[in-house]
Amino acid sequence: MSAAGAVWAPAATTVDLVLVPAGADTFSPADEHLPLVPDADRPGWWVPSAPVPGGWADRRYGFSVDGGPPRPDPRSPRQPAGVHGPSQAVDTSAFAWTDQAWPGRLVEGAVLYELHVGTFTPGGTLDSAIERLGHLRDLGVDMVELMPVAAFDGEHGWGYDGVHLYAVHEPYGGPAALARFVDAAHAAGIAVALDVVYNHLGPSGAYVGVFGPYFTDRHHTPWGQGINVDGPGSTEVRRWVIDNALRWLRDFHIDALRLDAVHQIADDSPVHLLAELSSAVAELSSTIGRPLALIAESDANDPATVTPVAEGGLGMTAQWADDVHHAIHALLTGERQGYYADFGEVDVLARALTGAFVHDGGWSTFRGRPWGHPVPEHIDGHRFVVFSCDHDQVGNRALGDRPGSAAHEAGGRDLDLAAAAAALVLTSAFTPMLFMGEEWGASTPWLFFADFPDPDLARAVTHGRRAEFAAHGWATADVPDPQDPLTFERSRLDWSEPDDPRHAQLLSWHRRLVELRRTVPALSSGDRGTVRVHAGPGEGLLIVERGPVTVAVNLAPSAQRTPLPAGGDILASWGESTVADAVLTVPGRGVAVVG
Repeated sequence: MSAAGAVWAPAATTVDLVLVPAGADTFSPADEHLPLVPDADRPGWWVPSAPVPGGWADRRYGFSVDGGPPRPDPRSPRQPAGVHGPSQAVDTSAFAWTDQAWPGRLVEGAVLYELHVGTFTPGGTLDSAIERLGHLRDLGVDMVELMPVAAFDGEHGWGYDGVHLYAVHEPYGGPAALARFVDAAHAAGIAVALDVVYNHLGPSGAYVGVFGPYFTDRHHTPWGQGINVDGPGSTEVRRWVIDNALRWLRDFHIDALRLDAVHQIADDSPVHLLAELSSAVAELSSTIGRPLALIAESDANDPATVTPVAEGGLGMTAQWADDVHHAIHALLTGERQGYYADFGEVDVLARALTGAFVHDGGWSTFRGRPWGHPVPEHIDGHRFVVFSCDHDQVGNRALGDRPGSAAHEAGGRDLDLAAAAAALVLTSAFTPMLFMGEEWGASTPWLFFADFPDPDLARAVTHGRRAEFAAHGWATADVPDPQDPLTFERSRLDWSEPDDPRHAQLLSWHRRLVELRRTVPALSSGDRGTVRVHAGPGEGLLIVERGPVTVAVNLAPSAQRTPLPAGGDILASWGESTVADAVLTVPGRGVAVVG
């Protein structure tokens, strides 16, 4: 970690530390400039030659490179006035922690719950999210996964346009609020994972390029230049990323990091950045004495992502497996557009539930080429995080609709599908994840929203979003404007819904499935070899076997029957299922778990 008032600016001729008066939200010509000197021990670093006047506690500051305008610290711990204003020092050792007895929690096999701080509660803050931890505990959540909290421009957004990786978005409550949330979650027995973005920075407020070669033209991403992790100057850029990860885990007691779209981190180095990060996190875990984890989102469908570094892999603890979502969604809904083209059949679902990847080296119609690699049998299923909906799979739909959103119009049909999807995910051999509100079939949409103050950027986002949906066949007139404040407000959860009888029934269903996952050994296992998937004897009947446990999903409107050679009792039922004379009867749109 850098010393107070120090900054890396390898090409600079002069660097000034700009000291801003307490409480000032902007830089001013009257600010005090303190010339920095080169650090004799670290090439490219600049440090104060004497103690900072007035001390460093809560100091607001910035840096001026070669006489240029003051800019925030590339490692800014807080941006109290937004991403363009002064940075502020934060003493993380002053946080009032009470979780000294927290033993940590393994990701593998845990029940994860993804939430967006701004729309999870009416308050939209980390402190207001604390008030709902009891709900998550009662649901059986083991680990809550926070969508990115790194500071971004504007009041609200998904968080993937962060520009200050070390700062907590101020409207969420800032760094102290994140510490309070983690401490409260641990008190409730819930671990915390944090979504971090190391593949790009947002389009507004990213000033790191003023200081050094943080970006490179050697690699490009969908968002522009790649992060420079393998070119000249990349040693310090890699350190910037790794130190950031370690800071969340060490100083904020975070238990796991979810790494966004790691396939967009281009690295031609002998040791990939992720492998180096994995080793650094393993060392920190050993030092502090509790498990720490890295969860990768990757589109590569490559088991090397979770292969240990010592065996030539990237060393991630777990990775998301989108193919499982696609297989479940396409089968239950009948959608086949876009990347669902190769999904929707029972045998495809079987491949997903046993192998994690459907595209494991064969042809991908959506990509127009062979894709992926098979998962070796020895890799435990718990190394793959699966879900029936997440922020992408809901928010990247034109209307942000999700299971449960059309419940009233469709006579409960969508909640039936949500119940079926929950059974397939929560009884799988993988590590399951729920998306906020999914557990009761939230009818509120979750849309793409942004709040860029720059009018040109705002218009570009609106037009770009509509063009993207038009390419996928959605009528652009129906696409909500991401910049409209109502788009954000509509995406907030409605916490009165769990009290509605139909939604309460789905919530109870989720709680029961989570309970079975914990108490039935066959469902607690990550052994993919025990999974058998096939169509039942009746129309629309899907059978998933996990050793002695049978999960029967009836997609047909009428009751269906299937023999149970081994007999068994009904452990959970969506609808009135029965077992008689070794025959299971599942009502129309029903689900039964028998064991």
